[in-house]
Amino acid sequence: MPITNHQSPIPTDTETFRDKPEQMIHLPEGVLPKARVEAYRAIERLAVVEIAGRDSVAAAVQAVAAEGFTDLVPTYAYTGTEQGEWSTVTDAVGRLSERLPDVRVHPLVVLGSPRFWQALNGRFMGELVQRLGTFSPCVGCHLYLHSVRIPLAVHLGHRPVIAGERERHDSSVKINQISEALSRYQALAAEFNIRLLLPLRHIPQGQRIRHILGSDWEEGQAQLGCVLSGNYRGADGRTTMTVDQVNQYLHGFAVPLTRSVIQAYLKGEIPDHLDLGRQILVREKT
Repeated sequence: MPITNHQSPIPTDTETFRDKPEQMIHLPEGVLPKARVEAYRAIERLAVVEIAGRDSVAAAVQAVAAEGFTDLVPTYAYTGTEQGEWSTVTDAVGRLSERLPDVRVHPLVVLGSPRFWQALNGRFMGELVQRLGTFSPCVGCHLYLHSVRIPLAVHLGHRPVIAGERERHDSSVKINQISEALSRYQALAAEFNIRLLLPLRHIPQGQRIRHILGSDWEEGQAQLGCVLSGNYRGADGRTTMTVDQVNQYLHGFAVPLTRSVIQAYLKGEIPDHLDLGRQILVREKT
């Protein structure tokens, strides 16, 4: 039987989420066709939206009201720790379209880099605990989630990225969303001429989020979960990582590593994430 050339089928979003390939630059044509990229670059009021759960959709609604975006590119970035049904992500995109009927919500883009996430949050955990006294992957995870969108946002014409971070969630404070961390995330994005928009940052009340959405979508419901959720809280519910420790982690390791990784991606290169992490730790130790 003669050998015939054939192309492998383009993975679906569900398969990409399952397999979690290195997918931050050189996105497959089936994920983001070149013609679509050119079309996006020609749209004046276009923004990239981080799709996660309830707050991310509400943030997009607020950003459209404040800045008049006509087009939104929803994006989902995978980590190494999600659990739950993929359909909650596509359902969130559907909710966004329903809430903003006069805005064009474009096809979902799925992207991520498990090795990048590992370098920030997994491989050097033991050493970071020794240096800081404690450690949580949640801060680096949120830094990762914002940063993986930067190359795409640059590629589309330095578009704003909309995220649903909030400094307070009613009476709850999350260390990955404290003021100091959010400002670091925004400052890093700004280094690459990307505005990271956090329109919910100073809205603590969950009731106001429900009002923005026009629905009773409760926090933490109908979205993917994380197996490490709440790891920075002790058995009594108190936070075990201080603001100073968060700042030390970001300043001494996570931000320099992320900056180097994004610089490599923007050159069209896939970096050795773990080696970059080692170099930073060795440099900080000397």
